Amino acid sequence: MRRPVSRPQHSPASPSASPHPPLSWERDGHDWPNRQASHFVEAAGLRWHVQEMGRGPVLLLIHGTGSATHSWRDLMPLLARHFTVVAPDLPGHGFTEMPARERLSLDGMAEDLHALLQALGRFPAVVAGHSAGAAVLARMCLDGRIGPRALVGLNGAMLPIGGMAGRLLTPFARLLAASAMVPRLFARFAANDGFVERMIRDTGSTLDPAGIAFYRRLTCHPGHVAAAVRMMANWRLPPLARELPHLRTRLVLVTGGNDKTIAPDDAARVRVLLPDATLVPLPGLGHLAHEERPDEVAALMVQVGREAGVLPALHLVEQEVAVAAE
Repeated sequence: MRRPVSRPQHSPASPSASPHPPLSWERDGHDWPNRQASHFVEAAGLRWHVQEMGRGPVLLLIHGTGSATHSWRDLMPLLARHFTVVAPDLPGHGFTEMPARERLSLDGMAEDLHALLQALGRFPAVVAGHSAGAAVLARMCLDGRIGPRALVGLNGAMLPIGGMAGRLLTPFARLLAASAMVPRLFARFAANDGFVERMIRDTGSTLDPAGIAFYRRLTCHPGHVAAAVRMMANWRLPPLARELPHLRTRLVLVTGGNDKTIAPDDAARVRVLLPDATLVPLPGLGHLAHEERPDEVAALMVQVGREAGVLPALHLVEQEVAVAAE
């Protein structure tokens, strides 16, 4: 049964929340995708926006840096035919409150998401993360906070960026995160014609006008931008890379062949650390492959559920359909 939507009042639940409030549910969420599945939950000192729909084993979806639950707008209803799908906005993103600055780290997010799952009473059988969301889920698995049968990385960002870019990115992000003006300036630029379109195009993906409009709504909000910048400033992947060989959860790496944000070769680098990991290439798709071809990605994830023993094997489903038709 779907939970009713509770309306957040945005009174500061914590001292860190007031300078950068989340988007307004009344104003910015009036047409939010899958709004009927939304509700708000208190956990880890934050008010979280969570979407839940469907029946069956629990599937947890975690979006990447700078995104929100809108990223699952077409994929989620397809998965809800087979799973109970749970998808939160990450701290500071979308309609979830901003935590203290230091909590926007890999370890901090893993801990706070665990607190959210406990508040929801949800125990995921399968988890899937896009980009940085895959790293958060891997961290949670390694720490024993969750014990899913399978982890699906959708263009997962699980390894440090190499070369000069990797050495410069984090210090530069820290510099940006220290400035209160950067989120406001970025949000102002995002309102310019063509800015968000170019940003999406640079990921290697092609989205419909509705998808672009939701990203514009997010990137025009300084609080959301501040969360994304702080997350990048706090991100530390070398410890995760060192521990990945100890991951016991089945790992499936889905990669868009045209991803211009996370190199598709990164999945092959992960498989060097985890030889049993499965690689699933999606030729021609970019970093937002799950938004470009939600039906194809849904079919892959249902297959993962069957292979992991979380969903009935296909031949059993066919037998049930045949019996029901008699």
